[in-house]
Amino acid sequence: MTRYNVDRLVLVPDDIDLSRSPLAGHLDAETYVLGAFNPGLTRLPNGNLLIMVRVAEALRHPIRDGHVHAIRWEADEGPGRYVLDAWPLEHADTADPRKFMLRGGGWKIMALTSLSWLLPVELTPDGLERVAIHYEKAIAPQNSLQCYGVEDARISKVAERWLMTTCSVSPERHSTTLYSSANGFDWTFEDIVLDHQNKDMLIFEGLIDGHYWAQTRPLGDLYFAYPPGSEWRAGPSINLAHSPDALFWKPSARPGIRPHAATVSTARMGGGAPPVLTDHGWLTLWHGVEPHEIVGIYRTYWSILDRDDPSIVLHTDHSPLLEANAKLTKPIEDQMYLRDVVFTTGVADGGDHFIVASGEADLACRITHIPKTIFAVD
Repeated sequence: MTRYNVDRLVLVPDDIDLSRSPLAGHLDAETYVLGAFNPGLTRLPNGNLLIMVRVAEALRHPIRDGHVHAIRWEADEGPGRYVLDAWPLEHADTADPRKFMLRGGGWKIMALTSLSWLLPVELTPDGLERVAIHYEKAIAPQNSLQCYGVEDARISKVAERWLMTTCSVSPERHSTTLYSSANGFDWTFEDIVLDHQNKDMLIFEGLIDGHYWAQTRPLGDLYFAYPPGSEWRAGPSINLAHSPDALFWKPSARPGIRPHAATVSTARMGGGAPPVLTDHGWLTLWHGVEPHEIVGIYRTYWSILDRDDPSIVLHTDHSPLLEANAKLTKPIEDQMYLRDVVFTTGVADGGDHFIVASGEADLACRITHIPKTIFAVD
């Protein structure tokens, strides 16, 4: 649902030309766009907006001949190549269409039915119309720590430099990697910056006391309980880290935003859009997940953090800012495989409103104009 006048999908799977995909010509198997979603967002020097879209390119028929298949990038001479790996179906749990779990280990082992790459799409200054799709500047795996794909770009402009964090997926590690740009278009791979499973690293759009700051969200299979009666719930939380150069990060000893025990809507949570500075402090848009069926219900929430010490949460609104909007996805109903999911991934200044970019249903890119007055706090 939505309460905003400007709220629309600006990119859907059918808008992607897979003949121009980095995978084109590599696989002896049909692929399709499972989703074009979770767009990083920034404003370019020419005034237009850029969304860096995660294109999840999936096998049309991942299960065949008694096996389930995964796409993998393999280092080779030149730019490398894409190959298929086959796993015996009796060893796999295929209940989730996005992935399959492999049985028999002492821990969770997962593979994907798709491989993600990043596609720059230029939008008009208000974010509502497409100007160009820049296939020639797509970002795809380029080393072994990205062999299962590059996912979920988050873009921050700090001074005159653009920084983009991405999630790189491989059997080696589930890590955060950093790209940089002098113009928001041409990106250079910098390095791996977080070596633990972390899908939600968001660099603040500005320095604090001369340091870069970021929200992080390390994951694990074990969380320690808060004492009985605590206002907090044990589980994934939004942590903080700082860095002198955006490459080497030190976790902050103080906690960031934690899930509240009073609501199941944030039983699982993580960062959304990179924090931006307002008159009231750092505005951060983040996601909370209510347990439901396999994936859960994803909603967007917001908080204001102290401008000098972002570990201090000045205000949090427990009412959702954004929820999934079935009216938006009705024209592409035949492509839906998830519901009740909105995942906010970018925010830009639009004057008297913010332009908010989200992934809708892990399927499409959504732009919403949200009045700045909503975020005014005393």
